[in-house]
Amino acid sequence: MKLNDETLRFIHEHCKDDVRNLALQAPKYPGVDMPVALTQIAGRQAAAEKIPSWYAEEGILYPRHLSLEQCSSEATARYKASIIPESSSGTLTDLTGGFGIDCAFLSPKFHHVTYVERQEVLCEIASHNFPLLALNHIRIENKDAIRHLQEMSSADWIFIDPARRDGHGGKTVAIADCEPNVAELESLLLEKAQHVMVKLSPMLDLSLAIQDLKYVQEAHIVSVNNECKELLLILGHNTVAAENIPIHCINLQMKDGRNTEPTGQFFTFTREQEQSSPSEYTGTLDKYLYEPNASILKAGAFRNVACIYKVKKLHPNSHLYTSGEPIKNFPGRSFRITGICTLNKKELKSVLGDLKKANITVRNFPSSVAELRKRIKLSEGGEVYLFATTLINEQKVLIRCEKI
Repeated sequence: MKLNDETLRFIHEHCKDDVRNLALQAPKYPGVDMPVALTQIAGRQAAAEKIPSWYAEEGILYPRHLSLEQCSSEATARYKASIIPESSSGTLTDLTGGFGIDCAFLSPKFHHVTYVERQEVLCEIASHNFPLLALNHIRIENKDAIRHLQEMSSADWIFIDPARRDGHGGKTVAIADCEPNVAELESLLLEKAQHVMVKLSPMLDLSLAIQDLKYVQEAHIVSVNNECKELLLILGHNTVAAENIPIHCINLQMKDGRNTEPTGQFFTFTREQEQSSPSEYTGTLDKYLYEPNASILKAGAFRNVACIYKVKKLHPNSHLYTSGEPIKNFPGRSFRITGICTLNKKELKSVLGDLKKANITVRNFPSSVAELRKRIKLSEGGEVYLFATTLINEQKVLIRCEKI
């Protein structure tokens, strides 16, 4: 993809402008390849938050919106690289290259890397970008993933990111809903590599995925700022019983969108540990309230987290916890309780007073956030947090908190 000088100059001069307004001005710039220019400006603006180290490199080319929207963020790509042991410095094949974010951040761990992508335009973009990023050891293959897998020599690691078959953003619950179907390819993948990293949609059912694949060694549920972003499964040549597979729950925390290091909250457990952990319930709220992060909620580590951090659960289905003393480093959000009430008007008035706005969360409660907000007439925001939930005695309550 070669851009003429006038188009390059236009991109540089308008890199922070509103793309929709620029599109309306297209007739004023006959020498500018406007569709390409607008794609590059929109891509660079998106990269400021999603891929900050690439944003700093002005020469990077960006794909159309869908490819950029579907690609990993820099934070999750760096986390993937942290999974690879330092001793694995051999060969990597990325069968679903896309925009190349994962391939780029995984590649420094390997001496030889192959990027495979069936869309020619994405291969052209990767061929331009990788040398700019000093990633000259990545070989580009414009080929179908399955065909390349069948023909390739053995590698130390394979990375694969199957796409959802539902192109309309519908819920994807099984590996069979993805293209290619990794369950059908599992034997061939492990015939070609010692280890396989599979990136899956966060909407996928983790238990079903572990059932569908025979050689899962470990699972990683990755969230960023408490929003679940992806599931990662590591396949290998040993069989691990489903109840003994380590499940890593990660919540990467970004500051102003620019913290690119994989730091945050980390919690690891197995299904066996979850099943054998005692869980203590309480009908009385203590001074502090805890909500596990999105990765732990996705993984279902409800009993194990209570056992390890010595907190009491409010209800089997509420997934909120309480303690009399503050718990340091709890993997989620921690709050100080300042009031509790039912939806009785008198109690609401006593606990909420003249409150105008609050952050509302619903856990095991018959009303939605929107319904509850309308009923108690509170707008969104502020420093107050309200949890609508059910206690062990089935009483429906509102818990007023402040963050700690």
